[in-house]
Amino acid sequence: MTQPMYAISHWPDTPMIMKRLKALVGQPMRPLRRDRMKAVLDHFDTRCAGSKAMTEAAKAYIPGGVQHNLAFNYPFPLAMAKADGPYLWDVDGNRYIDFLQAGGPTVLGSNYRPVQERVIDLIRECGPVTGLFHEYEMKLARLINRHMPSVELFRMLGSGTEGVMAAIRAARCFTGREKIIKVGGAYHGWSDQMVYGLHIPGTGSFEAHGIPKGCLAMTREVYPNDIDALEKLLAENHKDGGTAAVIVEPLGPESATRPVAADYNRQVRDLCDRFETLLIFDEVVTGFRIGLGGAQGYFNVAPDLTVFGKCVAGGYPAAGGLGGRREVMATLAAGLESGKPRAYVGGTLAANPLSCAAGYHAIKAIEETGAHIRAGQAGDRLCRGLENLIEKYNLPFVAFNFGSICHLQTSGVMLLEVTDPNIFTEIGPRKHMMEEMGAAFAAEGIISLAGSRLYTSMADTDQVIDDALAGFERVFQNIEGVGSVG
Repeated sequence: MTQPMYAISHWPDTPMIMKRLKALVGQPMRPLRRDRMKAVLDHFDTRCAGSKAMTEAAKAYIPGGVQHNLAFNYPFPLAMAKADGPYLWDVDGNRYIDFLQAGGPTVLGSNYRPVQERVIDLIRECGPVTGLFHEYEMKLARLINRHMPSVELFRMLGSGTEGVMAAIRAARCFTGREKIIKVGGAYHGWSDQMVYGLHIPGTGSFEAHGIPKGCLAMTREVYPNDIDALEKLLAENHKDGGTAAVIVEPLGPESATRPVAADYNRQVRDLCDRFETLLIFDEVVTGFRIGLGGAQGYFNVAPDLTVFGKCVAGGYPAAGGLGGRREVMATLAAGLESGKPRAYVGGTLAANPLSCAAGYHAIKAIEETGAHIRAGQAGDRLCRGLENLIEKYNLPFVAFNFGSICHLQTSGVMLLEVTDPNIFTEIGPRKHMMEEMGAAFAAEGIISLAGSRLYTSMADTDQVIDDALAGFERVFQNIEGVGSVG
């Protein structure tokens, strides 16, 4: 039977989603009942004592006690000891359904054995890194090009952040222009020029602590879905030298926390062509998770440059890269050639044999198993179940998904508007509610991304999803204002 090509079974009604999200932040919060929240905190103290002790000890050597932002969970980080398929186990032996999936890269499920075995074979043969060329660099680049024809040339790097840095540098080098336009609320890594308009559109340099103002002088943001604002800004820039590139998350900011309209990317492409501006797709999350052709294949919109991360190394380290049009990517050619401009890009461990082999075999496994489709089906089942629970308990929460990228908004903190005069009094309490919800889910054996995002994988069988929904229901039953349901 021929499988569909992409994990998104249908495009959600984005105006309705935004209407519901606006309603969510326009009313008082509905957190967990205080007696139930006390029980959640007691659970962590008694059942997760090993994690608590370990992360407390780590604070003496690591800022905040953990190395990664995803691990800063409430009331304290959980220390994991094992990952396999749809599950994680912490150092205390507690098992969790893993809807974090390392932030999105493991479409096949954690520690997928066939890929693991090929990586181990490679390590035995040549070790993880040589500093010289390896065959898997070519094999991975050729495989990506087969699935994403717009990626005529591919440069492997160490992370999505590095991929964005390289994309902006290549765009500026190729066009001779400096200005970059991003969509407010989108996350494109933590380089100086991109810590702008994070999380909530319109916030500009609000979170750019430790970054000189000059680094952000050529970065501007427009509101999500506001194609008129983008046209206006491109026109303004055109009078002053032009725009090097527009960079977007093709599903919408923060992996579609604010989803875009179905025709948005086509309109952006048309505007970029009109103003002779490069279009950059940040496919760090969507590449190979939405489909082997990425979001660009789903929308049938070819960007000039594509940023990779997450899945490009199949969940193994050094997951990042940049690909695109041959003449633009040529500015990143290794070495120097007299008389030709070069956008300098480095990385001693970039394109190491381990990462390239892991990425190659992971993408081949996705291709052979239809993992992206199966992960998307699990996401559909999870989202339908959450919607049913929200309706059953008459909650204002909002659940929606794009295949295996699922959203569950309970406090709506990231949907606040900068124009709201109460935003600074709302952010703290709503953020804390989101943290509490994440803790409540974890106490029920469900790991999420910040209590509001859920990534499914091929390993999530119907039974895994049904077990998760039972856990979510136990949380929803204890939300303030929920009475007995017949």
